[in-house]
Amino acid sequence: MKHPLPARRGASAILAGAIVVGVLGANALLGLRNSPDPRHAGISIWYHRLRKPSFTPPDLVFGAVWPILEAGMAIGGYRLLRKPPSRQRNAALGLWLGTNAMIGGWTEIFFRRHALATSTAAAAAMTGASAAYVATAARVDRPAALAGIPLTLWLGFATLLADGVRRRNR
Repeated sequence: MKHPLPARRGASAILAGAIVVGVLGANALLGLRNSPDPRHAGISIWYHRLRKPSFTPPDLVFGAVWPILEAGMAIGGYRLLRKPPSRQRNAALGLWLGTNAMIGGWTEIFFRRHALATSTAAAAAMTGASAAYVATAARVDRPAALAGIPLTLWLGFATLLADGVRRRNR
């Protein structure tokens, strides 16, 4: 009598949660390191002196929006990690990780290095990676994909902002 192969399983709830907390936690720490707040006077002064597009939201909006966007990415990453390994799941996780890494890297490029043209290109790349994440995740777990849509929309808006800042501050 043949025994069926054991079912392939995704990560345990604890491991999936730890991975999500680790990835998003590292991202948050990098963002804090580069944030234009009073703890970073040089970054804050530089950022507030930039000429920005008229559609730039107030600073408080950025602080309110990012936790919501990160929660969506946490939900998506967690759900994907819990799914059985497959080519599609692994591709979606790769795009999830890449998008998160690019978000952290963007803060370094824009706030720390003041590389406005590079930050605009990076914002466009993040938008593309996030859209690819949503499309790929949709084939594995629809709620994970839906949770990533707000980030994709915000990153598209952020690309317009970054380009507006770049054009006004040559």
